[in-house]
Amino acid sequence: MAIDERKQQLMDWLAVTFSIKNFSIEAASSDASFRRYFRVQFDDQSFVVMDAPPLKEDCTSFIAVANLLKAQGINAPKIFHQSLEDGFLVLSDLGSDSYLDQLTERTVDKQYKDAVQVLHQMHGIGLKDLLIPSYDLALLRQEMDLFGEWFLKTLLGIDLSFKDKETLSQVKEKLAASALEQPQVFVHRDYHSRNLMVTKDNNPGVIDFQDAVIGPLTYDLVSLYRDCYIAWSDEKIYAWLDDFLKQRQERGEVDDFDHRQFYQWFDWMGVQRHMKAVGIFSRLLLRDGKEGYLKDIPRTLGYLITISERYEELKPLAGLIEHHQVVEKFEQQPWIA
Repeated sequence: MAIDERKQQLMDWLAVTFSIKNFSIEAASSDASFRRYFRVQFDDQSFVVMDAPPLKEDCTSFIAVANLLKAQGINAPKIFHQSLEDGFLVLSDLGSDSYLDQLTERTVDKQYKDAVQVLHQMHGIGLKDLLIPSYDLALLRQEMDLFGEWFLKTLLGIDLSFKDKETLSQVKEKLAASALEQPQVFVHRDYHSRNLMVTKDNNPGVIDFQDAVIGPLTYDLVSLYRDCYIAWSDEKIYAWLDDFLKQRQERGEVDDFDHRQFYQWFDWMGVQRHMKAVGIFSRLLLRDGKEGYLKDIPRTLGYLITISERYEELKPLAGLIEHHQVVEKFEQQPWIA
């Protein structure tokens, strides 16, 4: 069995950092990057330790955003110890119950109400001196390109014609323009049920925020409501959106858009995000050998197709997917049980 040198290095660092020899360490979780998380326990204390290899990951953005969120009263992990040179962080333990573990038809309204209150807090962060990137046109295009590159071409072996590429490009430009015309706010950028922890106090605990940007108002909402890992009815989703807008008014926000415009922003933002997500899930399999996200592609692709069919401007995307029998080709792949 291969020796996990990173884990041994981490254990040696923890022993020195805490001045202890006896502690338990077990895998807490991993994510869609090169980061790993371990739960460390000793003397009735529990911590989560991040292992982020410095050549692959940058801890500085995590630290900066964690401190920013904590300053807003948001339940982000507290950082107790850090070694940027090694890529190790010791964090407060927010528990092991994610929203995804606990969400049901009975619990979802309460849990999402809490999650949206945190979104309002994040949207209240002033942008003037915020040292995080902007969700600009280049980044939006880069993310949507993952759909064609990793899902259609690399995973399914579909070679698009010049006309197909033009069609896809035109749709992507419309989606990007929609994102950029929205009010710009602090965006977590991965605000979904796996990154929200059910906590007794100050629910939810918020994790995996290191890729935060300044971006579209609807981005985190669509990440939450049209989650790649769990689906809800449109009836619920649009009712939640109405509640969100009502809460903005109650908080004194003056919006110069109507509900119809907001719904379209939300829907189109979802298509952009889900194109990215399907591409990333494909890349995780092909490049990183992570198969666990394959089961989430049908749900995510389903969102993309359903919403594209509702808008004349986006129907060419749905037509392209149908023409190339994308759903059927995915279902025929050998790794689909």
